[in-house]
Amino acid sequence: MKNKKFITLGFASVTVALTILFSTNVFASSKESSAKKEATRLEALAKFTKVISIVEQYNVDDVTIEELMDKALEGMMSNLDAHSNYLKQKDFKNLKVQTNGEFGGLGITVGIKDGALTVIAPIEGTPADKAGLKSGDIILKINKKSTLSMTIDEAVAIMRGKVGEPINITIVREGEAKPIKIDIIRGIITIESVYAKTIGDDIQYIRVTSFDKKVVDDVAKAIRKKAASTKGIILDLRNNPGGLLDQAVGLVDLFVDGGDIVSQKGRKESDNEIYSAKSSNTLTKVPLVVLINGGSASASEIVSGALQDHKRGIIVGQNTFGKGSVQVILPITEDEAIKLTIARYYLPSGRTIQAVGVIPDIEVLPGEVKTRSNEFTLKEADLKKHLEEELEKVDGKEEIKEENKKDSKLIITQDMMNKDMQLKEAANILKALIITKG
Repeated sequence: MKNKKFITLGFASVTVALTILFSTNVFASSKESSAKKEATRLEALAKFTKVISIVEQYNVDDVTIEELMDKALEGMMSNLDAHSNYLKQKDFKNLKVQTNGEFGGLGITVGIKDGALTVIAPIEGTPADKAGLKSGDIILKINKKSTLSMTIDEAVAIMRGKVGEPINITIVREGEAKPIKIDIIRGIITIESVYAKTIGDDIQYIRVTSFDKKVVDDVAKAIRKKAASTKGIILDLRNNPGGLLDQAVGLVDLFVDGGDIVSQKGRKESDNEIYSAKSSNTLTKVPLVVLINGGSASASEIVSGALQDHKRGIIVGQNTFGKGSVQVILPITEDEAIKLTIARYYLPSGRTIQAVGVIPDIEVLPGEVKTRSNEFTLKEADLKKHLEEELEKVDGKEEIKEENKKDSKLIITQDMMNKDMQLKEAANILKALIITKG
């Protein structure tokens, strides 16, 4: 018994000794690693200071230490990724104006794609949209200034300006042999984010142009208004450059009654977050088709990707832009800040959007449905319609006709769909889903 006790205690003593030794080694190793890391950091900072000093002293042009630091910060931030950058006083001020006030601009969202300043999407009804800028256009010059080494914020600062002032944009467009010059007059950018129309008697068409703070409320209102007659919904996110994350999550939540919608993962655990659906927020379970294209980015990709992962709708159109990272503005002085990428978005299946985008279930290229007609054939229907309209004027029914015109703004006709191949295909798919109960 004594021997047994001795052996047991001896084993315990050895274990304790080994544990203490192991802990001491780990602590020493950790301390050594920390000291080595700090030494490396100091060496790097010393090298940086030395280079700054040499350039300040010997550069052919007289450059101040402030200018050198600004250039160093700009270079460092822009080399991290396409969306991180250093905001000098003017840039930071412009950003505040953009988020807090009214400004004159073109009405386009831009991003860096494959190293080039690219139009993500023109905002519907804005000067850029009316001038003919398209998603995927590469901006080569702004007012004769090359964009090849320009950051996104520098480009935005040049494009924004006084309302009524002209600006010239030179673009490169796929399929065009030469660069195209487009003159645009700056205007006040006001955005109506949600449009709701009907196709036939039982299909609701909801277009979301950007994710501002009213999107969820406006879409919910539109769904409730037509709930009794709606058998299917087309959600159009084409050329939607994104916006507020909470609105993207809220929009998915209207259609999905449970599970994750999107997760956000960064280097720090505090940056990680999971956004989930609640059954209490679900408004409808009717069949759904979502339209996307190369101008659908960020929040649009979260919505279409989450609905696709939940198998809640059929995604139709073209591959999206591929912008799935999270940026924050971190002030470093009262007048300056940095914009830094701190996390990436991941869809419910775990896949990332960044640089990949959302691939549609059914790819449909944009285009127009061409119909053949004989110009020399007398069209009795057209003639009859014309005569009926003239009779309505004589009978004093012009007021009713004006009312019908107002109603037509809420209806998508067959003729309209013939001019939009993607929308027409989406409607055909939705009709099939309605017949088979989705």
